Amino acid sequence: MTEASLPIASQDSVATPKARNYLVQLCKHFAHKIPATFADNHGNIQFDGGACDLNADNANALVLAVSAGSPDKLTTLEDVVERHLKRFAFKEELSVQWVRG
Repeated sequence: MTEASLPIASQDSVATPKARNYLVQLCKHFAHKIPATFADNHGNIQFDGGACDLNADNANALVLAVSAGSPDKLTTLEDVVERHLKRFAFKEELSVQWVRG
């Protein structure tokens, strides 16, 4: 599925001093079952029916951008990414506020 066919998207910038660590951890975790890549401060996870781009150029914020083919799939992907991030960051109280655009 190409990004052009994923018309529905949301994103958030999550404040954390461990932005790159979580980016790498999320990509490595999902890479066990689905296509996921990372290099430098950027990552991409290809879910069934959508994708998540990750950016840690700002060392104190992890930018998550999720796109999907339907509102239901977008809601599901937002939930999956958020739950995994919070599980990996259990020592921090991260706040994820998805903004749809």
